[in-house]
Amino acid sequence: MAKKKQIELTIEEKLQNALVPKEEQPYKIPSNWCWTYFKDIFYIENGYAFKKIDYKKEGIPLVRISNIENGIVNINECIYVNKLEKNEEKYVIEKGDLLIALSGATTGKNGVYYLDEIAYLNQRIGNIKIKNKEKVLNEYRNYYIALKNEDILNLAYGGAQPNISPKVIEFISIPLPPIKEQQRIVNIIESLFAKLDRAKELIENTLAQFEQNKMAILHKAFTGELTAKWRKENNIDLSSWQEKTIDELCTSLKYGTSKKSKPEGSVVVLRMGNLQNGEIDWSNLMYTDDKEDIEKYLLKKGDVLFNRTNGSADLIGKTSIYRGEYPAIYAGYLIKLDYGKDIIGEYLNYMMNSNKARAYCNKIKSSGASQFNINAKKIGAFKISVPTIEEQQEIVNILDNLLAKYNKIKNLEQQLEKIELLKKAILAKAFRGELGTNNPDEESAENLLKEILAEK
Repeated sequence: MAKKKQIELTIEEKLQNALVPKEEQPYKIPSNWCWTYFKDIFYIENGYAFKKIDYKKEGIPLVRISNIENGIVNINECIYVNKLEKNEEKYVIEKGDLLIALSGATTGKNGVYYLDEIAYLNQRIGNIKIKNKEKVLNEYRNYYIALKNEDILNLAYGGAQPNISPKVIEFISIPLPPIKEQQRIVNIIESLFAKLDRAKELIENTLAQFEQNKMAILHKAFTGELTAKWRKENNIDLSSWQEKTIDELCTSLKYGTSKKSKPEGSVVVLRMGNLQNGEIDWSNLMYTDDKEDIEKYLLKKGDVLFNRTNGSADLIGKTSIYRGEYPAIYAGYLIKLDYGKDIIGEYLNYMMNSNKARAYCNKIKSSGASQFNINAKKIGAFKISVPTIEEQQEIVNILDNLLAKYNKIKNLEQQLEKIELLKKAILAKAFRGELGTNNPDEESAENLLKEILAEK
């Protein structure tokens, strides 16, 4: 049976299909803008299923999900493939293309390809290419994707390895302004972001200097330099210091509860995210009402908690002291260091946050499925310098006074979070037409959309 000939739509019919119905439009935009769908102004191409047997030491670079880093595509470390003989244009990446991970643990991660040389797109990555770059700007698309990244991720399906279908992405709606307004929006976003990035850089430099100074002070504290004057005044020699293991200083190294916590309850369950900069962060809390767990794992003031498991190698080994602010127990990926009479909790906490402790944890950590681990036996073998109780207290007093000034600087970390929130707010305003750049007398974006739809 012969196939029926597909009826060609008029440009006006194409336009009506491309416009988002008024009742489905996410929010109001300027009258000379229009709401349309990704599919009508972008091509969403999926990558080619290259096999390991195709990998070469030279040839055409192959972009995989691992090459998408911090908003850009980096092929400094990549593999190569031979030239494709069929449908090559479908899998070619060109300068300015925006790539998005369609599956895996990093689903939704995206980055721009800025290089002049072409590359091929691997499977599980989508290329959101603009149909007509004279009608839609790369940067306009990129900033909108940045704004919608969480929404795109919410479209994923599956469990530990979520997936996003290109067909789903095609029906994401996007506000389309006239081309001149697109440029003005991009210009003002770039100008504002440049100022925020400069502020972010200054804050990060200050925090890095703070961390460097803090580690220098801790080094002096645990080599005896910080209390040299105190020892002289008290006729105490450095020979009074002893090397002892954590096992020798602690009566037990106890893992926390393995039971699930819940959003509400009578007692807090401290987790790895609550251990911050040597103290307990009392935000983002979970709870329990389990009487058996509360009796078994209830913390007392001065208890020291060690983070034995983390997805980041830099965060494993974090240690904090519990000061009794709220009744709390601790989760199973933490270890409570039950120290004895030969060491002060605050001294132990400071020591476990020193460079020496970090270096040791980095050396002994083991890696599992996406997690780094340190068991109690390994942390128990860590040797530290232990002065007399009196000198420990003096060291703690000095550190408390010195670091109190620096801890005020640590509040700058909150400013970094505010900068990111401010960027999102700027993007939200930009795509609502609320940056004060729109000219209502400019030609309607519907005409722009017609020109894109008219192309084959």
